[in-house]
Amino acid sequence: MNHTGHGPLHGLRVIELASYIAAPLCGLTLAQLGADVLRVDPLGGTPDRHRWPLAPSGTSLYWTGLNRGKRSIALDLRAEQGRRLLAELVAGADAVLTNAGNRPGQRYEDLHATRDDLIYIEVAGARGRGSVDYTADAAAGFPLATGTPDTSEPTGHVLPAWDVACGLYAAVGLLAAQHDRAATGRGAHLVIGLDDVALATAGNLGYLAEAELTGAGRPRVGNAVYGTYGHAFATRDGHMMIVALTARHWNDLLTMTGLTVAAHAIEAALGTDFTREEERFRHQGLLDALLQPWFAARSTTEAEAALRPTSVLWSRFRTFREIVTDGRDELLAGPLFDVLDQPGVGPHLAPGSPITGGGRTLGGPRPAPGLGEHTRAVLAELGRSPADIDRLIDSGTVA
Repeated sequence: MNHTGHGPLHGLRVIELASYIAAPLCGLTLAQLGADVLRVDPLGGTPDRHRWPLAPSGTSLYWTGLNRGKRSIALDLRAEQGRRLLAELVAGADAVLTNAGNRPGQRYEDLHATRDDLIYIEVAGARGRGSVDYTADAAAGFPLATGTPDTSEPTGHVLPAWDVACGLYAAVGLLAAQHDRAATGRGAHLVIGLDDVALATAGNLGYLAEAELTGAGRPRVGNAVYGTYGHAFATRDGHMMIVALTARHWNDLLTMTGLTVAAHAIEAALGTDFTREEERFRHQGLLDALLQPWFAARSTTEAEAALRPTSVLWSRFRTFREIVTDGRDELLAGPLFDVLDQPGVGPHLAPGSPITGGGRTLGGPRPAPGLGEHTRAVLAELGRSPADIDRLIDSGTVA
């Protein structure tokens, strides 16, 4: 893997007081770009430290994946001495990142006293109550617009989309606050709510305006693409997703399958024009039936070979297992993945930052820390002597 050394955020220090997905993903994003992200962990670790999926050893792949490249100091944050150490760490850092903004000693009001220009990034749930990705998803309407048309039950998504989006919004917010402080000297207390991120996305993509202005909610369309043409076709040995967004995509798909004349005949009979994407969507069922025999008569490999020279958008459906076996060489040939030897997990494929420049990723994968792995080093950075550090460990303030 090629990467760019320190990364563009080298020199930025972030104190992370976080668990689960959104806030740790924000920290991971910053760490991959070169920031020094210091996890301040409670003694014994956060509640998600052993969350599934697990390596054969029992180590959480979820936790190590979200915390790669960070450092860890373990403090007793219920004790006054531990809170004083946290305040010292914050005084020497650029920002605080947390989803524990209501805990004594970790609140904005507590840490703002440490420095007037504090940047405090708080990942929150819904307004006035707790929330996780699954409840934010339900509240934003997406599960009732997901699934096949014959489905009446809500259909959730395996991807925690709002956690991911919230974490990335938090990273943008932190960098925006850092930019503003450099210009004005002002700190910031920014709150990024999980439910707000989900609802903002529903608004930005027009889902809410569509319901408001038309009186109709988004229909369930299964694997089709709303408002244009897309379908999951069965081949002889698998399935492929085919999308034709533009007239060029559509014409290439017809030429490849030899169905141009048949499609024009249907257009003439219906008095429509399939180069218009809304007409392709409106007559989706007819077009699916027209194209399906071509895919059903071919293997996925044969269909891929025919599709490669065209402008059509396509991919075979792959399992996670197929990605790391059949696609392993492809992953390692690119700039994103490398083999990482994570303590407690062993060697495995791990991504760096998906932001690349000049064919290089801006930050390759580094191991996640052990709980409290950097406690001694971090306390030494605060000016503590080895004897002082030993006393703090013996007292149970740090681990």
